[in-house]
Amino acid sequence: MGVLLSYISEARPPKPTFSVDDIPDLTGRVIIVTGANSAARNKQKAEDAIKDLKEATGKEAIFLKVDLADLPTIKSGAEEFLSKEKELHVLFNNGHVSLCNVSDLYRPDVPFRGVMMSPPELLTKQGYDLQFGTNVLGHFYLTRLLLPALLAGTKSSPDGKARVVHTSSSSHLSGGLDFNTFKDSPKRRKTFKYFLYAQSKFGNVVFANELARRYGDQGIVSMAVNPGNLRSDLQRHMSKLFRQLTSPFLYPTAYGALTQLYAGTTAAGAELNGKYLIPWARVGKALPATQDSELGKRLWEWAEEQVADI
Repeated sequence: MGVLLSYISEARPPKPTFSVDDIPDLTGRVIIVTGANSAARNKQKAEDAIKDLKEATGKEAIFLKVDLADLPTIKSGAEEFLSKEKELHVLFNNGHVSLCNVSDLYRPDVPFRGVMMSPPELLTKQGYDLQFGTNVLGHFYLTRLLLPALLAGTKSSPDGKARVVHTSSSSHLSGGLDFNTFKDSPKRRKTFKYFLYAQSKFGNVVFANELARRYGDQGIVSMAVNPGNLRSDLQRHMSKLFRQLTSPFLYPTAYGALTQLYAGTTAAGAELNGKYLIPWARVGKALPATQDSELGKRLWEWAEEQVADI
């Protein structure tokens, strides 16, 4: 019953009380947002999007090429960032990769998008389940490589904090971790694709909590958030019936940034280490199993082993 109530609370949130107008002055802050735009797999399109952003807001973004489904590109992207910046104040682990067939996965003209119930034949470059490899392992590796900059960021932040905001989902409530399905295997191919998605979102919360345990006392604030049920191309691999059933519970895409921005920018967000946030900018309760410190330790150590020789 508790899980059902959590689903309902997250699927039918009250009207937002936080808006983008409430974001404080972020002058001097260095922020990374992964998968910030659907053009992000194509440099020219990304640069066009950056130009549009500057015209609309007066703010300038810098394109950093990272494919979360290919571990060596994460390393090269992090190295490029660290060659230009010594501090990082906020890391939004938001991006994903999703494409319609495996032959598209490394085409530069295909958009950098979300993974949600993708076809089971899709894998990362290194043979991991596309959803887990991207949503969990890819972000783990990026975060690990950027830890020196995040720790340096705590020294220059007025509040003494640097933040990592991990994008999860209410689907984590149906998840768990089966380590035998992280890479391609007969067990993985027999697993219902919704579980593979839910597993990756469960993994996001477990990783967020473990990062909070390991680095919270050094000023890093790690939070998992459910951005909400949004109308977007994330649903393209779902059945027509599933899309029809979920349509009444979907909200405008613009709402999806509210909870992340609250976590990553506000004074209140700086006090939410190890918390799980739900729409719209509320503190919620994740599945209790995500708080298991032994599971968090096991996932962290597994991830460390995967990237040890990159």
